[in-house]
Amino acid sequence: MADKTRDPVHCHIVENATRELIKERGVTIEDIADIVYNMQVEYNNGLTMQECIDSVDRVLEKREIQHAVLVGIELDKLAEQKKLSEPLQSIIEMDEGLFGVDETIALGSVFGYGSIAVTTFGYLDKAKEGIIKELDTEPGNKVHTFLDDLICSIAANASSRLAHRIRDRQEKLRDEEIQRRDEEERMS
Repeated sequence: MADKTRDPVHCHIVENATRELIKERGVTIEDIADIVYNMQVEYNNGLTMQECIDSVDRVLEKREIQHAVLVGIELDKLAEQKKLSEPLQSIIEMDEGLFGVDETIALGSVFGYGSIAVTTFGYLDKAKEGIIKELDTEPGNKVHTFLDDLICSIAANASSRLAHRIRDRQEKLRDEEIQRRDEEERMS
């Protein structure tokens, strides 16, 4: 039975665990930011890699993203260790094409950033850009059934967030209003 009397896990602990797991699985913030840059540069000639890194960092502050990453990577790791029951073990280990739960978890964490994030997620899931392709095709005993889709989600969210912040600056919104909008997105 679950212990409902325990204090909730502090958000900084969850965020740090999320960042560490992503790093442990061989993905850097810069890898994700590179995808964001490639998705957004044609819409903003002055785009910098630092803006993309900052956007990825803001997305990783969102609890829904953190929870999805923690669950997905844990399932990938359990599959690598052969600790799942059959037939789930085989389905996740081979990244069964009709499984879909990996995409469902990742897609669920995209909705907070709107239609740009949703369509970008779909594109990235099919195109397999950058580190996503490396994860999807990595030979050996590593299982990235969930991770590749989660990276799609993070990159899609960061791209959408960045597109909205760029538009806010183009419309010359005050810094306080831009910051408020950004905070509302992360809290929703």
